[in-house]
Amino acid sequence: MGMDQIVTIHPWVDPLVDDLGHDPRGAYTERYWLSVIGPTAMWIMRRIADLFDTSPDGFALDLAHTATTMGLSYDRGPASPFGRALNRCVMFGLAHELSDGYAVRRRVPSVTVRHLMRLPADLRAEHDEWARRTIHVNVVEIERRLTGIGLTAAAAARAVEAAALAS
Repeated sequence: MGMDQIVTIHPWVDPLVDDLGHDPRGAYTERYWLSVIGPTAMWIMRRIADLFDTSPDGFALDLAHTATTMGLSYDRGPASPFGRALNRCVMFGLAHELSDGYAVRRRVPSVTVRHLMRLPADLRAEHDEWARRTIHVNVVEIERRLTGIGLTAAAAARAVEAAALAS
């Protein structure tokens, strides 16, 4: 796909990841996905997650404007820093191309074993502990309840992560 300046972002519906995945703005994603996809791709995922909060069915995204607001230059094509970061989201299964834009996950899956093996040993051990401590927490249901009483989706995700790790 060429890098048209304005693309449509659609939610990537995946019931398994939607139920068991992690908020792109959360601590899990920052701690374990950051070294896999890089900081710019991480910020793209966070920015899109924020936009999904207000437009859950999708929205138009001006790539040049978005790149500029993130401190990046924008050139049409995948060779620009913004284009490479967006490509990393696709490469690692967080988004996929469509004829008019991209389908992007609202929640990201757990990091695969293949990618975990590239992390330092202490971070792998920390990930194993994270998984052990949070395995019995129904994150999505708790987040739904918190947003139902008025918390933003981002605040609910952070609160659930903190509560799960404190237990």
